[in-house]
Amino acid sequence: MKTSALRVQLHAQLTPPMIGRAATLALHDELSLAPKPGLVTLVDRGSHDDMDAHTFMRSLFSLRHYFAQIAEAGLGGAEFAVLERHGIAAEARMLAATRGVNTHRGAIFMLGLLCAAAGAALREHGGASHPDQLRDALRRHWGDALAKRSRRTSRLPGGVAARRHGLRSASEEAALAFPVLFDTALPALTAALARGLTPRQARLDTLFHIMAVLDDSNLAHRGGLPGLRYAQRVAQEFLDRGGVARRGGLQAAEAIADGFVARRLSPGGAADTLAAACWITRVCGSS
Repeated sequence: MKTSALRVQLHAQLTPPMIGRAATLALHDELSLAPKPGLVTLVDRGSHDDMDAHTFMRSLFSLRHYFAQIAEAGLGGAEFAVLERHGIAAEARMLAATRGVNTHRGAIFMLGLLCAAAGAALREHGGASHPDQLRDALRRHWGDALAKRSRRTSRLPGGVAARRHGLRSASEEAALAFPVLFDTALPALTAALARGLTPRQARLDTLFHIMAVLDDSNLAHRGGLPGLRYAQRVAQEFLDRGGVARRGGLQAAEAIADGFVARRLSPGGAADTLAAACWITRVCGSS
């Protein structure tokens, strides 16, 4: 089945299994995109010595039921503690499949919450025809719990590091209903597709839009605050010069990818956010 036809089917017959399948496909959208700065693709390891495309595919296979299950939980009005248990179990399956390598921990959290929100929107609206319905469901049903979780995780090493550098942690991003996803990534992706860029070009440009603004803890962990600021600056400069659509844009992206590998940088948070944007376009039928 062609991708466009699958998207129509997903939108027309939205069910928890279809929501989950859209999540798996969106993660594959991200994996198959190249060149990506420092990230694993189908043809290279990026800045990673412990994983490759095969690792990611094993991880995806292990998660294939999780996204549908958590969408079903959202459909049933589950409390946050139930969603959290689904996520913990999914992470354990991922780590078993990858022999302890963290390939999709961020996506389990982010896409899992979004799938639950899609389930809630399915109960309340018969589907998710607009991204605002997803964001609204996330805020209303689990916003308070996510805010409490954010305060709890702020005492963990990642949260402490975020506070020290003046960054917004992944937990805080979730508690705010993913502003970078909804206010930056999704508009960038839909605008790029609307002006005629290919899906590959649109996704690559969107990745750079995300990198330019996201407080990516993966970058901060690997390169400290200088590494994060370097990545944000390079991404913004790439966009300011016309992005991937300009003459030589793809070659410029390849050069940036080489620079990230040389610095051992990997924008994993941006990759998760890109996958989430791809998922929304599938579930909401906007591309």
